Amino acid sequence: MKQNDTGLIGDISGALRLLTRLPMPASDRISGPRAAWAWPIAGAVIGGLAALLGLIALPLGAGVAAALVLGAQAMMTGAMHEDGLADTADGLWGGWEPARRLEIMKDSHIGTYGVMALLVVGLVRWSAIAALLTGGMWWGLIAVAMLSRAPMAVLMAVMPNARGKGLAQSVGQVPKAAACMAVLIGLAATAGLGWVGLWVVVAVAAVVVALALVAWAKIGGQTGDILGASQQLAEATGLAILAACL
Repeated sequence: MKQNDTGLIGDISGALRLLTRLPMPASDRISGPRAAWAWPIAGAVIGGLAALLGLIALPLGAGVAAALVLGAQAMMTGAMHEDGLADTADGLWGGWEPARRLEIMKDSHIGTYGVMALLVVGLVRWSAIAALLTGGMWWGLIAVAMLSRAPMAVLMAVMPNARGKGLAQSVGQVPKAAACMAVLIGLAATAGLGWVGLWVVVAVAAVVVALALVAWAKIGGQTGDILGASQQLAEATGLAILAACL
């Protein structure tokens, strides 16, 4: 695999190419694992554009605006995180042994667990976004979008790849320094939320740790699907805490 040290701008560009479907300048450079520090920056772009759309659409009603925010986020990311959430739910709870669970997670079909995970997490995100837009806390959407992408770097840095192939494996082992930088950027994003930001960080950390422990016990590590699920669960948790504290 070809990896390039391209500097700060190159890392951010690589993070956007990896985590979004936004139009980017053509390049043969591949985002290496050390660029994982920039994943929260990609989250800022996704969250910022989605929040802007939500504010523009707010006169149509908070529910409609929140739905458009969710749709915009899915379009910008190619719904890769939602796909990971559904596959994770199907695999971790649909198989009786690690090999079978990994096989289910690789299957493109969606099962009952996956549908329920998308429904429940989607409803949590939708209702919380509607509340935040109504309460004028649009910055919270950006902060949580940034924070929720930091755990992906951490999981890749501390957990082995359970499958040995796939998108997560192709990116490579994320250095702990890059993961720490991603966390610091995520934490900095929550600083503007005041004391509520502390509760957001604690809640997100607890949810991600719980997911990591379950994944370790059931499949022996992380996969791209686990990473996607961590982002979705972290975002839903962070948004819910913010909405509850309005």
